[in-house]
Amino acid sequence: MCGRYVSTRRPQDLVDLFDVTRWDPDQTIDPSWNVAPTDDVWSVMERVDRDTGEVTRQLRPLRWGLVPSWAKSLNVGAKMINARVETIAEKPAYRSAFSKRRCLLPADGFYEWQAVAATDTAKAHKQPYFISPEDGQVMALAGLYEFWRDRAVADDDPAAWWATCTIITTEATDAAGRVHPRMPLAIASDGWNAWLDPAHQDTDELRALLGAPAAGHLGTRAVSTAVNNVRNNGPHLLDAADTGHA
Repeated sequence: MCGRYVSTRRPQDLVDLFDVTRWDPDQTIDPSWNVAPTDDVWSVMERVDRDTGEVTRQLRPLRWGLVPSWAKSLNVGAKMINARVETIAEKPAYRSAFSKRRCLLPADGFYEWQAVAATDTAKAHKQPYFISPEDGQVMALAGLYEFWRDRAVADDDPAAWWATCTIITTEATDAAGRVHPRMPLAIASDGWNAWLDPAHQDTDELRALLGAPAAGHLGTRAVSTAVNNVRNNGPHLLDAADTGHA
């Protein structure tokens, strides 16, 4: 799975990188070195303007943890941070979004954990690893998004609607596979247009766009266990940790 990641790029940098045509500068998200489920995250998506029919590429915040339109509670999202690529085209929770509501979730890298057995001098624990492109470029993680209506809130209240997302995952390979069996999927830059196009609904062609972040050219390093606590944040979380072995 992908349960934490890093996203520190400035919105303006993302606007330029992804050729965004619509963005509200008043919408802000602080840089985060410990993005956790239910946090707001930046997304890139394409939406059809209801008035003009024009398709615009947007940068907008989404709540991480998909909540299907038919869900009874927003709390469902905490359990739906990832969507397995093997079943996204068939599962009711993801099928419609995979067909029509795809997005990109910019990330610097992601964390995975490896269980460490207890020794005579240390307790058992989970060692976090930071996995990121070797060239330092941003990753465009493959995501799906949904809109959920809170029936307990009045129609004219902005809080009546929630926009949420999930990250598509697959069996891990390369650097990530040595740490954890699952990893997020990403879209290469030459596939961004097709992936974001809401009119593109051929599931086989869409699956073909999914690949390993940075085409598998990933570096991995052990980092501080401070990242295990979602309340901790800051660039120090990426400092290399001494695991006591090569």
